[in-house]
Amino acid sequence: MYELGIVHAVFLCMGSAPCAFFVPVASECRRKSMESILTYVLFAVGIVLIVKGGDWFVDGAVWAAEITRIPKFIIGATIISVATTLPEIFVSTIAAVEGHGILVSQVGDYIAASQDKVGMAIGNGIGSVICNTAMILAISIIFMPIAVDKRSFAPKGTLLIAAVCALFLLSRSGNFSITGAAVLLFIFLLYITENIRSAKRDAGAEETEEAPASDRRSIVLNILRIVGGAACIVVGSQLLVSNGSLIAASWGVSEAIIGVTIVAIGTSLPELVTAVTSLIKKQSSMSVGNVIGANVIDTTLILAVCSFVYGGKLPVSAQNIYLDFPVAIVVTLIAIIPTIVCRRFQRWQGVLMLAVYIAYLVVVTTGLDWYLALAA
Repeated sequence: MYELGIVHAVFLCMGSAPCAFFVPVASECRRKSMESILTYVLFAVGIVLIVKGGDWFVDGAVWAAEITRIPKFIIGATIISVATTLPEIFVSTIAAVEGHGILVSQVGDYIAASQDKVGMAIGNGIGSVICNTAMILAISIIFMPIAVDKRSFAPKGTLLIAAVCALFLLSRSGNFSITGAAVLLFIFLLYITENIRSAKRDAGAEETEEAPASDRRSIVLNILRIVGGAACIVVGSQLLVSNGSLIAASWGVSEAIIGVTIVAIGTSLPELVTAVTSLIKKQSSMSVGNVIGANVIDTTLILAVCSFVYGGKLPVSAQNIYLDFPVAIVVTLIAIIPTIVCRRFQRWQGVLMLAVYIAYLVVVTTGLDWYLALAA
C-alpha cells in the first residue's frame, strides 16, 4: 500500500505529464523502427538495381560490340567477362573511395571508419571469390559434374591460383601497395590474352551471321540499356555500401564481415542466376566458365582499382590475412588442381568446397575473435 501511495502521489504531481512523457518515447521507438526497416529495404533495392543494371549493361554492351563487327569470341572473352563483374567492381570501388574520403578529411576515430569502408571493399572482392567458388561452383558440380578441356581450362585455372596466392603474399604486411596492384593487373592482362587466344582457337572459322538491328529504335534502346544499366549499378552500389554500413553498425559487427557475407553474396547474384539457368538447361560448363572468369577479375581487377582510388597502401585487416585470403586459396586449389589432373570436376570437390564455405561462415559470424586470437 505504501508503494502504491508513492506511485499515486508521483502521478498526481505529474498531472497529465505521464502521457506527455510516454508519447515521445513511443514516437521515438517507432521512428527508429521505421528507419531500421527502411535501411533493409534500401539495401535490398540496391541488390535489385545492381543485378538488373548489370543485365541491361551486358545486353547493351554485346549489341554495341556486334554492331561494330567485333568478333564474337572477343566479345565473350573480354566484354561479357568484365561486364558481369561490374557489380563487385562498383561496390568495392565506392567503398574504397568513401574510405579514402574519410581518411583525408578527418583524423583519430575517423581512421577506424576509413578502414571499415576499405574492409567492405576488400571483403566484397575476396568474399565474392569465396562465394562464387565454394557455393555457386560447388552446387553446380554437385548436381552436374562435368569434363573439362584441359588445354583451355589449365591456363585459366593456373592464373586464378596465381592471382589468389599473389594477393595473399602481397598483403601479408598489412597493406596492399601500388606495386601489388600492378602485379595483379599484369595477371589480369595475361588472363584476357589467354581468353582471346583460347576463344580464337576454339572458334575456328568465324561464323557469318547477320548483324544485329541498327535502326533508330534499336540504337536508342541499347544506348538506354548501357546508360541505364550503368546508372543502376552505380546507384545500387551506393545503396548497398551505405546501408550495409548501417546494418553492420546495428548488428555490432565490422563492415568487413558484412562485405564477405551479405554484400559478397548480393553482388554474386548474376553468377548465381547464370548457374541456376545453366543447371536447368543442363549446360553447367557455362556456369563453370563464368565463375572462373569472374573470380580472376574479382581477384585481380577489383583490388587493384581499389588500391589506385584509395591512393596506394590499401590497409588489409587481420581477418583478410588470416582467414579470408587463406580460405580463398584453399577452395581455389580444391576446385582447380584435381580438375586439371583428372580432366573433370567431381562431386566430392563440390561437397568439400561447400563444407569449407559453411565452416567459414560459422567462423565469420560466431567465432571470428577467437579464431583471429588463435591464428595470430
